[in-house]
Order: sequence, then C-alpha cells, then structure tokens
Amino acid sequence: MIEVNNLTRYYGEKPAISDVTFRVNKGEILGLLGPNAAGKTTTMRILTCFMPPTSGSAKVGGYDIFEQSMDIRRITGYLPENPPLYHEMSVNDYLGFVARLKGVSKKNLSREVDTVVQKTSIGDVRQRLIGKLSKGYKQRVGLAQSLLNNPQIVILDEPTVGLDPKQIIEIRELIKNLAGEHTVILSSHILPEIEQTCERVVIINDGKVVAEDRVDDLARRMRGGERQILKIEGSREAVEKAVHSVSGTSAVQIRAGSEQIWDVVVESESDLRRQLAKAVTAAELGLLELRSEQFTLEDVFLKLTMKEEN
Repeated sequence: MIEVNNLTRYYGEKPAISDVTFRVNKGEILGLLGPNAAGKTTTMRILTCFMPPTSGSAKVGGYDIFEQSMDIRRITGYLPENPPLYHEMSVNDYLGFVARLKGVSKKNLSREVDTVVQKTSIGDVRQRLIGKLSKGYKQRVGLAQSLLNNPQIVILDEPTVGLDPKQIIEIRELIKNLAGEHTVILSSHILPEIEQTCERVVIINDGKVVAEDRVDDLARRMRGGERQILKIEGSREAVEKAVHSVSGTSAVQIRAGSEQIWDVVVESESDLRRQLAKAVTAAELGLLELRSEQFTLEDVFLKLTMKEEN
C-alpha cells in the first residue's frame, strides 16, 4: 500500500532524512519510532505531499508522490502533531467544512460526519466550540477530520502527545480499531505507544532507518541469545561452582543480595533454565527464583539509537 525508496530530504546542507526505505502493507498499522528530530515528521510530510523529497521516490496507494500528489491527498487522512483546528467553530461545523474540502457530496455530508463522530466518540461535544474543548477532545476532533471521506490511508504524527493517561488509552484504542479497514502509519517517540498499538515498527534515528520488523521479532532478533535471572541462597563459592558447572553459558554475573542470597544473571545462546535448576538443587542450594528475561522494545531502541550516536 505504501512503498518508500531511498527518500532523502535536505534542509540547507543538513539531511533531515537520508535513504529512508520501508513498506507498509494494506490494512496494517506501522509504527515509525524514533527520538525527537529523528526525521519522522519530515517522512510523514513527504508521504502526505506536504513537501517534496530532495531525492528518492515513494508510492502511496499506488500513486507517485511527484506525479500524482492530488490522488494521494484524496485517499489519505493526515493528523499532524498539532491538529489543524479552527477554535472559533463548533465541532459539527468544522467537520462539515473539512468534509466539503475533501469532496464529500452534499447528499452524503451529514452521514459522513455522523460516522466519524461515532468512531471517535465525540457525539457529546459536537455542538461545542472547539476552543472550549479539552486537549483530549481536540485530539479526537483532529482524528475525526483525518477519517472523513473514509481514506484508505491514515497518517498520524504523535497522536497522543500531551494527553493524560486515560486519554492516551482512549486514543490508542481508537487507532487500533482502524486496522484492517485503513492502512495506518503512526509516529511516536513513546515506546509503549508503538508496542501496544502497532504490528510492525520502523526505527529511525538521525534521519536513517536503523531497524524494521514486527515488534516481537525485532526484540527477539536483537537479543541474540537468552538471559536467565536467578536468586540463590547459599555460599558464594557454592553458587559459583553450581552455575559454572552448566555448559553453554556465555556470561555469568553474581551480585550480593541480602545475606547469603545471591542475584545471578546468566547469558547463553539457548534457554538453560532446566539445567541451571538441576545444578542448583543438586548442590543443595536454595533456588528462590528462576526466570527468563526478554528484551523489550525499549532495550532494542536504546541499543540501536545509542549505537548510531556513538
């Protein structure tokens, strides 16, 4: 549905993005994750034909960003970080105005507005002035305008920035419900936002794509092994002997917890929990805890972005 190939955009002599390449499948929610000033907004502005790239190419819904920008605008709903709202208008009047701009016929206008009002749960404020709404409701109205005329593609730039926890959960659920019917790109620098909303993630840092994969697969691929966490009761010497007797460990860390209780971290190529449990109990030590620790998207994100900065 969206194909991005080697997009580069310069501001003066500095590249905001450089050779950005990724794909988004039909009906998918893709997360564009990166720190502030990583190039996320520039990428989205290019895909919505707000600005051209310096070089590279992209197709949105099969249309070329250079040759068919008006076609792309017709099939795309866009929510920038700061929603384009007119505070002196009522919600209902504003949505009707945007619907007319998007080419919704007079016959279908009322029905179209009703549909997005229902989808975004703003029916109880549709007669109020936008300027009098809370930040959360303004964000909902911004999302509603992006969904007018049932766009094939929805592009959302930091849709939950500045919201309280309850509002974030509500907006997140709205976005998740778009999957399947719409193809969605969601940008954020907030890790839980991507983890809980998106199917796949593109991590961008310093204007370059540093990773692309499904959220779970990316963490698994970056992990490159297993990490077992143990809490063992006994003497340090006995703990060291028992843990090191297990073959396949690549690194072992033993730290003092409380008296005669040791926190042990074992890194290995495969899951050694069964062998570790057997070794510890055979040495007649107290096995108080044994678990496998998974890398999170945060671990991956920090590793990739710090790697790029160094």
